[in-house]
Amino acid sequence: MVTVFQRNRTLWIVAAAAVLSLVAGLLLGRFLVSPADAAGAAEPPVPGLVTVPVQYGQLSNDVTIRGEVAYADPVEVRIDTTSIAGPAVVTGQVPEVGAELKPLSIALEVAGRPVMVLPGELPAYRTLSLGASGPDVAQFKTAVRTVGIDAGDPSDPVFGADAANAVATLYAAAGYSLPESEEGSAESVRAAQESVRMAEQGLSSAQNELAMTPVGATPVEIREADNAVAAAQRELAAAQQATPRDALQIGNLVDALELAELRRQQIGADRTDAPQRAAVDAAAVQLAQAQEDLVLAEQAALPSLPASEVLYLADLPRRVDTVTTARGSILEGSSMTVSGATLGLSGSAADADARLLKAGDKASFDLPDGTAHAATITSVAAGEGDSARWTVQLQPDPLTPEQIQELQGTNVRVSIAVGATDGDVLSVPYAALTAGPGGETRVEVVEGDPREGERTATRLVVVRSGLATPGAVEVIPVEGELAEGDLVVVGK
Repeated sequence: MVTVFQRNRTLWIVAAAAVLSLVAGLLLGRFLVSPADAAGAAEPPVPGLVTVPVQYGQLSNDVTIRGEVAYADPVEVRIDTTSIAGPAVVTGQVPEVGAELKPLSIALEVAGRPVMVLPGELPAYRTLSLGASGPDVAQFKTAVRTVGIDAGDPSDPVFGADAANAVATLYAAAGYSLPESEEGSAESVRAAQESVRMAEQGLSSAQNELAMTPVGATPVEIREADNAVAAAQRELAAAQQATPRDALQIGNLVDALELAELRRQQIGADRTDAPQRAAVDAAAVQLAQAQEDLVLAEQAALPSLPASEVLYLADLPRRVDTVTTARGSILEGSSMTVSGATLGLSGSAADADARLLKAGDKASFDLPDGTAHAATITSVAAGEGDSARWTVQLQPDPLTPEQIQELQGTNVRVSIAVGATDGDVLSVPYAALTAGPGGETRVEVVEGDPREGERTATRLVVVRSGLATPGAVEVIPVEGELAEGDLVVVGK
């Protein structure tokens, strides 16, 4: 027997293992049950209540849009260099990205000359000099007035002496010398001044000569002539009274009297100052002409404003976004891009949502660190067509430079409250509201916490609903008590 076992040892071990496995399977089948069999044999669960806690806090109905964070209204800066005689080489004052351009800022220095920033929308396209007229002149007068320089009435579109003098004040404020005047204008002024001086001397000489020229008879000559007339009158009278009367004598005396009277009338008539007076008049005319020529020469030499030395930008101050030129380069095309100096939010909304928005509405968006930051709607503009989206412009509350750097160029989620409660209120989901037999609104409050195994008796609280949002509704208890954290039934 032992020999048989030894010969078939392996066979006996396998058979024993099989027997043990069979017995173990029978025992396990008796005591273990599969999940499916267990579920099928179990009794159905007792129905429970689906509850949510009453919330307490401010409730708001929001419109959500996506917005781009960027500096508003970017524009390319182009400078008219046609009035520069040589190459338009950038010689200095190149701004850095992020620099702010304000009235009287120097945007660039080209060929040693400044490009001064002034407020305005019309680009500079010509040199403004005496006598020029147009809307660009009116813009210049208005622009310099904003920085305290009087260039004359802005409603008068003519570039007069006041405007030219304002140019001199403008360059003095910027710390630069005036642009060079037209060639030969300074010499013309000096020549005109010399002509005025000579004309004044000529007039003075003519006046002196007139004053020294004797006119008419002297007092002695007049007295002598008067005496001769009187003597002739006496002789004639005596002859006329003599007896007998001598007709011949009387006739001769009459002729003598008439001659004496004629001599009295003509005495000094050959001495006149008419030539001297004519000389004075001619000298006065010459002086007036010289003075007029001087005025014209001085006007021609008045300061002018080259188009290459002024840059008009609307809505100052402006922020430099990009710089496309460098010191030593020749200015061609755009030199930089500028935008509004304050960061803005620009988004779009569907027609239905946009009609709920208006300028002044408060909004919020998330900063990169996840905190909410306030903003205000500045404008809501309708798109073209019935299906077009509306443009919504917002202005964020003040941001730190670090926040601006992180936000610029990002797309953020913006929430705009179109309705909000005045302070904290109680709120529940819509599913918690039921209608009573009298049409009243009510909620079912669970007594105890069924999640903790407490009893689940309920009570009804009549409420009045308030502001409704997509996820919850404000409730004000009317009959019964309701507090934050109370569990209300939303399903069974």
